[in-house]
Amino acid sequence: MTQLGLGMYTLADAARLIHGDRRAIKRWLYGYDYASRKGEERVRRHADPLWAPQYQADDFHENVIGFQDLLELRVVREFVRRGVPLLVVRRCLEAAAEMFGADYPFTTRRFVTDGETIYQEALRAGADDDEAEVLDLRTRQYAFREIIKGSLYAGIEYDAGFARRWYPEPRSRAVVIDPVVQFGHPVVEESGIPTASLYASYLAEDKNKAVVARLFEITPKQVESAVRFEEKLLQAA
Repeated sequence: MTQLGLGMYTLADAARLIHGDRRAIKRWLYGYDYASRKGEERVRRHADPLWAPQYQADDFHENVIGFQDLLELRVVREFVRRGVPLLVVRRCLEAAAEMFGADYPFTTRRFVTDGETIYQEALRAGADDDEAEVLDLRTRQYAFREIIKGSLYAGIEYDAGFARRWYPEPRSRAVVIDPVVQFGHPVVEESGIPTASLYASYLAEDKNKAVVARLFEITPKQVESAVRFEEKLLQAA
């Protein structure tokens, strides 16, 4: 059942918005089976989800996630992109969730200020478990600072320390992803119109922004913001 204010995204939506891989997102959120060796024997193992998504898997005919899931996935994707083993990400996530009392700790304000200690401890634990996994330990120690210093958190707006909305283009803040508006899909903030709707109309009207602006009774600048945002998503796909 849909719950208002959670946002709603298919895995394809999520992959598009965070510039991630749909298959990886599915593994992170729903777990996966894999084979490993124990001596000469191949053993089937199961990796649990990193966390329980906001929507249950049987709520819809396909996997659907919420706004908090989406933002948490952005951080996981960035850690993995920088070569941090998923086991380290999992340990960091679990320790931060317990310390902060938060189901989605990676996008809390406290993780930005206090998360490095948790991350370093997770790295050291990984080194104790498997030396091969931390050949690049020194490089990975800097991953946290690079993530925090980057633009990953710049567009997140907080309320009481928890993420409430996300401006994917933090410099212009023309487009916002807010779970209480249009089920959390990107909209032009000034009008609340989905960027996807404006972009579809733009293509249908031979890319005439003035015509689209008249149709939706908004300014050409708002159309331009939507077009720019949607085309960046397409380029990153």
